Amino acid sequence: MLMVLRKTAFSLLLSMCVIGQSFAEHPDDPWEGFNRSVFQFNETVDENFFKPVAKGYRYVTPDPVEQLVTNFFGNIGEVPNIINDLLQLEGKQAANDTGRLLVNSTVGMLGMLDVAEHIGLEKNYEDFGLTMGHWQVPRGPYLVLPLLGPSTARSATGMVPDSYMNPIRYVDNVPTRNALYVMKVVDKRAGLLKSEDLILGDKYTFIRDTYIQNREFLLTGEQPEDDF
Repeated sequence: MLMVLRKTAFSLLLSMCVIGQSFAEHPDDPWEGFNRSVFQFNETVDENFFKPVAKGYRYVTPDPVEQLVTNFFGNIGEVPNIINDLLQLEGKQAANDTGRLLVNSTVGMLGMLDVAEHIGLEKNYEDFGLTMGHWQVPRGPYLVLPLLGPSTARSATGMVPDSYMNPIRYVDNVPTRNALYVMKVVDKRAGLLKSEDLILGDKYTFIRDTYIQNREFLLTGEQPEDDF
């Protein structure tokens, strides 16, 4: 695995040296040469590590248990949701998400059961990148981050304050904190396995366009026109 990462990282550096190679220019992706190099690096790491681990996890974990884990981490995600709701002055949504956190953390057994959904408290998603977008900070170019995947200049900047909003960061016991981080990554990757069958055409382009459209929908609530 280490040898694969070293070879891939070296290839990435070589690709960055020829970043000027020609691509059909996309208005949201002026850094496409660099982004494709990082994308290829991520794909190699995923194929050799993250994907096999995720498949193994899905193989040994019953679907109901896997859903409990997904719900648990979703409940933790209500904390940054609430903070970003307040930063956007979205009082009604902040109340909804606070209600979800309280109900699911108690009646829902630490969030493993989404009881709140059944009493009309719908699930939302917010992060600091969306908060900046709410306050008219420009999205900036599309950007693929090593290991983290698709983003934009705005969303990548928002990851820093988002990391401080994550309750896992404040778990005192280091082994427990690290185990939670790893479990969250594995659970998220496992959840993406089925969606791979939906990818059409060039994988890089499909993921880029889907990501940009989804972020726009999260920000505005309006479904953009399908370009595929």
